[in-house]
Amino acid sequence: MAKQRKKLLIVDGYNVLRSGSRYRWQPRADEDYTDDFFNTARERLINDVVNFAGRDMGAVIVFDAGDNELSQGSRTKVGGVDVVFSPAGQSADKVIEKLAYDAGKRGIETMVVTSDAAIQDTVFGGGIDRMSAEGFCQELSRMEDARREKEHPHISKKSTVADRI
Repeated sequence: MAKQRKKLLIVDGYNVLRSGSRYRWQPRADEDYTDDFFNTARERLINDVVNFAGRDMGAVIVFDAGDNELSQGSRTKVGGVDVVFSPAGQSADKVIEKLAYDAGKRGIETMVVTSDAAIQDTVFGGGIDRMSAEGFCQELSRMEDARREKEHPHISKKSTVADRI
């Protein structure tokens, strides 16, 4: 039996929150990243990635904290998914590109989810697959629909000639 390749999903967290129709979060000038709506959207993204990746692949969500001078590049695990905040002075883009490059060198089949054209071009040039934020949202919707259908299948009612008369 052939050895199955490892898989890795890398998600550009804030890009998906801003670009994906599933989340619809746009910061206003008077709010920051501690806003309740934003925190709810971020938690939903994390849960979605946990469900999407399942046991089939490793997953990393990278949030940009490069402008936060106190950020040390923290990394936590939620439901098997690594949640990473970029360190002060370093963008999430650089962290994502490095993760993708390292995974590619190790022969790990990798998918990067972002709508950032520069990241897409960089990782695709390295042989890494990419998916837009909206494509990811649509894929999540299809998965939910399939799960709902499996849990509550539509059962056709049999009709007889007598029923139709």
